[in-house]
Amino acid sequence: QVQLVESGGGLVQAGGSLRLSCAASERTFSTYPMGWFRQAPGKEREFVAVINWTGGNTRYADSVKGRFTISRDNSKLTVYLQMNSLKPEDTAVYYCAADKKISTTSQSMGVISTGTDYDYWGQGTQVTVSS
Repeated sequence: QVQLVESGGGLVQAGGSLRLSCAASERTFSTYPMGWFRQAPGKEREFVAVINWTGGNTRYADSVKGRFTISRDNSKLTVYLQMNSLKPEDTAVYYCAADKKISTTSQSMGVISTGTDYDYWGQGTQVTVSS
């Protein structure tokens, strides 16, 4: 079972930047699509970004498009979320997740999920953006 550990959260002023990291425990990580999600107080968990196993296909929520960038380094078993131009409404607990259901073949055909039915989840890291 893959274990995921997020880091890099914190308190930042509006307009600032943060880079989140998510380290995986198993090499099978390199074959999974990886997603970032967030959950604000009183709200449901929502999709932020996803990347396929090679890093060649990414998708973003409309609310973060152009400001956030997802990337991965399979040699380091790590996925990143670079967050720029942060807004107070970005305040949330951010989670990374791995989806073991989608094969590398399917991913190569463009299949990745923006839903929340991922198989492995980290514990989350708090991001707070002050106005």
